[in-house]
Amino acid sequence: MPELPEVETIVRNLRQGNEEHPPLIGHTIEKIELLWQRTLAMPIPEELNNTLPGQVIRGLWRRGKFIVIELDKNYLLIHLRMSGDLRMETSQLADASLRPVELHDRALFYLNNGWRLAFNDPRKFGRIWLVQEPAEVLGALGPEPLGENFTAQLLYQQLKSVRRQLKPLLLDQSFLAGLGNIYTDEALHLAGLHPLLHSNQLNEEQAERLWGAIRNVLKEGIRHNGTSIDWIYRGGNFQSRLRVYGRTGEPCLICGTTIQRMVIGQRSTHFCPRCQPANCATIKQVV
Repeated sequence: MPELPEVETIVRNLRQGNEEHPPLIGHTIEKIELLWQRTLAMPIPEELNNTLPGQVIRGLWRRGKFIVIELDKNYLLIHLRMSGDLRMETSQLADASLRPVELHDRALFYLNNGWRLAFNDPRKFGRIWLVQEPAEVLGALGPEPLGENFTAQLLYQQLKSVRRQLKPLLLDQSFLAGLGNIYTDEALHLAGLHPLLHSNQLNEEQAERLWGAIRNVLKEGIRHNGTSIDWIYRGGNFQSRLRVYGRTGEPCLICGTTIQRMVIGQRSTHFCPRCQPANCATIKQVV
């Protein structure tokens, strides 16, 4: 957390702006204040301070769970990891004094329009990169699940090429970029697939259902501005539409069976034992 829909929502808000702040694109970064040096993955702080100031923000998009900021000469990449967040704020208060730093702020990017972009990260897992090309960091990522090139046939071929349990495989960012715990559980339930099924067990029709379910839950997540289930991410309302995630002990919205929880690869996993049978031969789509 945040996952693809939450990151996409953050990117859109920064790119388009809103009633609270202007768009990020088009402004010049005048200076950076690195408050916790380990937030910077690369380069070293001295090189960052020598390279970043004076560059104009030309573009902003998402790749998997990464935020990509295109500059004149470089790319600024940000991964929020478990607890990271970005906020736009004026750099000065009404009395012209500098706005104080908030608790858990790790980096501040000061812009030429009097605003600053703040990277806040209580758990300190988030990272920032300044690179010549995004592929230096993003090259190992798998397909973009909402991209045109990610087809049902491609997913089927990927699934058949390995023998791994579905839940950890879908969480593997080198297999598919952007999915996390919430939307993986939701997609598997929608597709009627048990999280422990091995990928090479699925036939072509089942793989197509999974493909459709992944895209469906991600699009719905984005449409509802992501999922807000704790203090880490706020502003979304997809949590009111969750089928299984976080609903342990509650009745399945489809069949009424009690939602169960188990741990797979150290990750909490929520599923309906009736809608998502462990026997691959009895798999059906949940509608």
